[in-house]
Amino acid sequence: MPFPIKVCVVCEEEFELKPDKPGFANRCPKCSAPEAEEPTGKERMDADELKSSREANAARRQAIKDLLYTQK
Repeated sequence: MPFPIKVCVVCEEEFELKPDKPGFANRCPKCSAPEAEEPTGKERMDADELKSSREANAARRQAIKDLLYTQK
């Protein structure tokens, strides 16, 4: 049984859609491979960046609470 022939949405070349193919079903193996290789690790933040991030998140949460729970 032959595999279905698909056209890649990125490079517009034809490829065979095989079972257990990594990546997307509408992209050829060459076009779907770079996305799988992207780094997933987080960068470390220093103390100043961490403090400013916490302060910004606290202010954001307070603003959301004020918008949700204040009666006009």
